[in-house]
Amino acid sequence: MITMNHVQQQILEAFAASGQNFECENLVTEGGHELSLLFFRHASLGIVWDGTVIYADPLMEYADYARLPKADLVLVTHEHYDHFDEKAIRVLLKPDTVIVGSREVSHLMSGVTPLSPGDGLRVSASVAVRAVAAYNTTPSHLQFHPKKRGDNGYVLTLDGTTIYIAGDTEVIPEMASLGKIDFAFLPVNQPYTMTPEQAAEATRIIRPEILYPYHTTDTDLSSFSAMLDDVPVSVRIYPME
Repeated sequence: MITMNHVQQQILEAFAASGQNFECENLVTEGGHELSLLFFRHASLGIVWDGTVIYADPLMEYADYARLPKADLVLVTHEHYDHFDEKAIRVLLKPDTVIVGSREVSHLMSGVTPLSPGDGLRVSASVAVRAVAAYNTTPSHLQFHPKKRGDNGYVLTLDGTTIYIAGDTEVIPEMASLGKIDFAFLPVNQPYTMTPEQAAEATRIIRPEILYPYHTTDTDLSSFSAMLDDVPVSVRIYPME
């Protein structure tokens, strides 16, 4: 059983009070603090950790963000319409909100701290984010997410726990250099990101403790967990179409 501190509980109660039906999973960081994952839709995620509120690729299409807790950190992977929504970001802002985005996103919205793959940012004493590469490798799909554009995935470090939010990518060599990953979000839909088989391959490279397929659209994941029977990973599937 996970016991939450008062601030964490208040934040989660604020999400519930919005009247929006989000799936939520509660975990614990390596440092023993509460970590809650909120699943909106597609690539839109919320992370609440010890009073810190983080959103990844928030879109008004998937939630009424004006009724949700304000953000301490917003992560935007790239500028595509299903990942970047300036209106959603604006309603989440407070004076000290940090917005991190790809270089292309920083050209489209003021106040964005641009990170290129390999760049890192210390957000607070115990919160850090590192941008990592995200791109297509299948020859017929290179136009969707070309490597040269510099789209991002992110590795978040919270209290010693690492969360990989892959963004729109296929299996890429850079995955072998991510380091320790505790929880991973991998996109699984064609033709823009990975097939289930590719996501299983990426999981074998990354070897997270928990894997969350996301950005799934119409992908059939009914046999996905069976593809990873030989890997010590917990596959957890939420409605992230």
